[in-house]
Amino acid sequence: MTAIDALVVALYILGTLAIGVMAGRRTRTPSDMFAAGGQSPWWMAGMSGFMTLKSAGTFVVWGGLAYREGVVAISINTMIGFSGLAVGWLVAGRWRRLGVATPAEFVQLRFGDGAVQFYTWSMLLIRVFSTGVALYAVSVMFAALVPLDPGTPLRDDATGNLSVSATIVIFGAIILFYTVVGGLWAVLMTDVLQFVVLQLAVLFVVPLLLLHLGQVPHAPVPDGFFEPTSERYGLLFLAGWAAVHFFFIGAEWAFAQRYICVPTDRDAKKAAYLFGGLYLVSPTVWLITPVLYRLVDANANPEQAYILASRLVLPVGMLGLMMAAMFSATASAVSAQINVFAGVLSEQFYRRLVAPQASDRHMMGVGRLFTFLIGAALVGVALLIPYAGGAEKIVLTITAMLLGPLMAPTIWGLLTSRIGLPALLTAALTSFAAGLAIKFALAPGTALAGLWLAQWMNANPRLAEVVVGAVLPNLILAAAHFSARGVRPGWIEVQRRAALYRPSPPAEGGHGSAGVVPLSLGGSGLLMLLLLLVGDEGRIALALFGTAMLALGAASWWLPDRRRRRAAPPRPRPA
Repeated sequence: MTAIDALVVALYILGTLAIGVMAGRRTRTPSDMFAAGGQSPWWMAGMSGFMTLKSAGTFVVWGGLAYREGVVAISINTMIGFSGLAVGWLVAGRWRRLGVATPAEFVQLRFGDGAVQFYTWSMLLIRVFSTGVALYAVSVMFAALVPLDPGTPLRDDATGNLSVSATIVIFGAIILFYTVVGGLWAVLMTDVLQFVVLQLAVLFVVPLLLLHLGQVPHAPVPDGFFEPTSERYGLLFLAGWAAVHFFFIGAEWAFAQRYICVPTDRDAKKAAYLFGGLYLVSPTVWLITPVLYRLVDANANPEQAYILASRLVLPVGMLGLMMAAMFSATASAVSAQINVFAGVLSEQFYRRLVAPQASDRHMMGVGRLFTFLIGAALVGVALLIPYAGGAEKIVLTITAMLLGPLMAPTIWGLLTSRIGLPALLTAALTSFAAGLAIKFALAPGTALAGLWLAQWMNANPRLAEVVVGAVLPNLILAAAHFSARGVRPGWIEVQRRAALYRPSPPAEGGHGSAGVVPLSLGGSGLLMLLLLLVGDEGRIALALFGTAMLALGAASWWLPDRRRRRAAPPRPRPA
C-alpha cells in the first residue's frame, strides 16, 4: 500500500467520523438512537440492511469459494435476493405495524420474559463473538498491506507491518465513536457512504481485470467452473439456502430494526424489496472478480484472490479505496449489531427492570454506555483471537448452529397464533443438539461414523447444515402449530398493539439524510479525478468513473430538491 492509498483510507475514515458527528446532532431521544425516530427513508434502511450482511468474509470466504468453485458461488448468493423479496412480501410490513421500539420487545410480548432472556443473552454472545472475528479478519488483511520502517510506532517487529492489535483498536475506536455519538442515524448514514464506496471499488476492478485478461494467456479452470450449480451445491441446496436466509433476513434483530425504523409498513416492505433487488444483482458484480482471476493465476491462495486481483490491476490510490471498502463492509456489520443490542439492553432490561420512569436524557446516557460496553467487549474478543489456538473456529461453528434455529420461531410467532415458548425452546434446542451431533458425534473418525446417516451427512455437509438449520426447526414448529389448541396469550397482545398502528408523522424540517447520497457520490468522484494527478495507470477508467460519480452525485442532489420545490405550496404574489 502506497502513501496515496493510505491517504485515501484516511479520507474515508474522516468522512465516516464526520457523518457520525452530523448524525449525533439529530439524535436527541432513545427512539432516535435505536429506531431513528421512525423516520428513516426506506431506501436508506434497505441499503443499510444490504451492508449489514457484508463483512471481510464477503471478500475472503465468498471470494475464495468463487475462485475454487466458480459461478456457483454467484448462484448461492443470488438466492439471498429471492429471500429478501419474500421477506418484503410476508414479514417486513408486520414488523412495522407492531409499533415496537426493538425486536426484543416483540419477543417479550409474544413469548414472554423467559423468551426475551433466552434470545437476548444467547444472541448477544453469538454476535459479540462473530463480529469480533470479522473485525480481526479485516484487521489482519489491512495490516498485511501496511509495511512500516523499524522503530515506527505501532510496528509489529515479527512481520515488519502495522500491528494487527493496533489495527483492531483503531478500527474498533472508529466504529464505536460514530455509533456512540450518532446511534442508529449514524449507522444508517454511514452505511450509505459505505455502500457507495463498496460498490465503486468492486465495479472498478472488473473492467480493468477484463482488459488484463485480453493481454495474457488464460490458466485452465476445473470442469463445470462456469456452471450455475455443482455436485456439492445443487438445486436442493440452493432452495435450502434461500429458505435459511428468509428466516435470517426476516427475523435477525439487526434486520428487523431496519423494518421498525421507517415511517410506514409500506416503507418497511420497500426496504426489504430494495435489499432483495440489490442481492439479485450484486453477487454477479462482486464475485466475478475472483472467478476471472482464476483465469489469470490457477495457483493462488483462494482466500487472497480478491486482494491479489485488486493489487494486479488497480492504479495508485484505488487499492486504498478497496481496503476502505473491505473495512466499510465489516464496519456496517459491527455497528449494526452494537446498536441493536445496546437498544435491547437499554429498553428491555434497564428501563423495564431498573428505571421505568427514567427521562429521555437519562436513557440516552444509558444507551451510549451500553453501546460502548458492547463495542469494547467486541474489540476484546478480536484481540484475543490470535491466542485462541484455533478454538475460535469451533466456537464460531457452534454459535452459527444456534443462530439459525433461533430465527424460525420468530417468523412463526409473527405469522401464527398457536406457537408459544415451549415450541420455541424445543425447536431451537433440538436443532442445536442435532447440529452438534453432525459436527462432532457423527463426524469422520468417530465411533458413529459408520452409520448410514453419518455417511450421508459427511458426504453432503452443506446440505446437512441446511436440514438442521432450516428444515428441522420448521418441522418441529409445524407440528407444534397443528397440535396446539387455542390462541396463545402473547398473540392477543401482539394483535392489540398492531391495531394501534399509525404511521410516523413527518419530521419537522425533514431529517436531512438525503444529502448523504450526493455527498458520497460526489466525494468519491472528486477523489477519483484527483488520483489522475498522481499516477499514469488506469487514467481512462479513473476519468470515466470519476465523471460518472460526479454526475450521479449532482443528479441525486438536484432531483429530490426539484421534487420538494414542486410539492411546496406556491408563494403568494405581492399585491
